[in-house]
Amino acid sequence: MNVALWIVAGIFAIGFIAGGIVKLVSPYGKYAAKAHWPEDFTPGNVKFMGTVELLGGLGLLLPGLLNIAPVLVPVAASGMALYMAGAVTERIRRAEYKEILGDLLFLAGMIFVAWGRFGPFPFD
Repeated sequence: MNVALWIVAGIFAIGFIAGGIVKLVSPYGKYAAKAHWPEDFTPGNVKFMGTVELLGGLGLLLPGLLNIAPVLVPVAASGMALYMAGAVTERIRRAEYKEILGDLLFLAGMIFVAWGRFGPFPFD
């Protein structure tokens, strides 16, 4: 189970880090034209979301890999689960039901990592 938790955390961490970098480095107008959902947010909000994703993705990996405060891994997973719950809520509000599946997958993955690391399989 420890290996499964590492795999899930690693895959989703890469996704969060990549998404965060895209939100941070892409010009707002270009990104909003492609994704459409950023039109509901200010450029600063989108950059903030990118920062949250980048830090959350790093928080899923670095504490466990470096063995420095590994309790931060399930904390990061819990935070990213809350973040993805907000993304799901936004998808429902915008009636983007086809796109909601990916957000639900990320939400489920973060709940799995938080449960596994807070519960029966903490780092030793």
